[in-house]
Amino acid sequence: MSGTQRYAVITGSGSYLPTRRIPNSYFHQHQFLDEEGNPFERSPEEIVARFTQITDIYERRYAKDEYVASDLGYFAAKDALDAAGTDGEDLDYIIVAHNWGDITPEVRRADQVPTVAARIKHKLGIANPYCVAYDLPFGCPGWVQGVIQANYYIRSGDAQKALVIGAETLSRVVDPHDRDSMIYADGAGAVVVEARESEEPVGIVSHLTRTDAKQHAYLLWQGVSYNKDLPKEEVFVKMHGHKLYKYALRHVPELVQATLEKADIHLSDVKKILIHQANAKMDEAIVSRLFKLYKEKYDPESGLMPLTVPYLGNSSVATVPTLYDLIVRGNMKGHSLPDPGEWMVLASVGAGMHVNAVAYRMPGA
Repeated sequence: MSGTQRYAVITGSGSYLPTRRIPNSYFHQHQFLDEEGNPFERSPEEIVARFTQITDIYERRYAKDEYVASDLGYFAAKDALDAAGTDGEDLDYIIVAHNWGDITPEVRRADQVPTVAARIKHKLGIANPYCVAYDLPFGCPGWVQGVIQANYYIRSGDAQKALVIGAETLSRVVDPHDRDSMIYADGAGAVVVEARESEEPVGIVSHLTRTDAKQHAYLLWQGVSYNKDLPKEEVFVKMHGHKLYKYALRHVPELVQATLEKADIHLSDVKKILIHQANAKMDEAIVSRLFKLYKEKYDPESGLMPLTVPYLGNSSVATVPTLYDLIVRGNMKGHSLPDPGEWMVLASVGAGMHVNAVAYRMPGA
């Protein structure tokens, strides 16, 4: 490649992990019901044991009652700005991925006016009116999509710096009578994305997104509790777990492969895959299927795909940026980011149904 081009690179990251640890034993006292509101024959202990076997999740984090999603996002954003050495006044965009807004434990109803992004900008004390703050409700892939949007702004020359945040308090929208409630967690992650001039491709080199709404829009949805005695105005996150699993297993590997082909690289060039932490068994199956597309076999002991979901749970839009930040800060034993010039993949799947992926080439100092 000849000539200098403008690329988008990550220059700093931050995350916030709530301090409330919720072990699987927390759910032993729950009364789990089926979709018709009938209790299962199996005991809660048996249901929890089966859940652990299927997902590998044994613990998750819940936010303290005094915090809402914008608080979690603010904590992560502040750390990201500090890590990047960036003044918030210099930001052109603040993009906040979430799906439920600021929900309190007392009122299980989404609060999104003003936007969560505007609230975080306010908490950061940023006065610059040309720092545009907006929300991105896009299911679990929202943060990765925010990074893709930041890339567009930067590559076009419209922006120099963007802050991309993913924040969620799913513990406030889980139905305590739904077995799937054990999957979800709270958390936030953020990165600063900046423009860099380079003669060689660096940072975000390629990306793809797909939306399969015609047939699969309602694999995840907002619904009432399985307990018919609870108020109908209270709504909770619901999903067709097995159908979602089958969808992800087919489409995520295909999209990642197409993203790598777009960057003109092979799977063997990829040193890290940071995938949405939905379910450890599902993530491993997705990467195994990706390797099969290349007629190769995935080795779970290779360190290619780090996992946090067993002990942090599924915090939706926050899983990928949290995972990234934990690796950067040396808090993922045995894992580090690829060396300069090497490649990693960011990928996610979720409500919509949306799938997206980014091929990212690590920049030098």
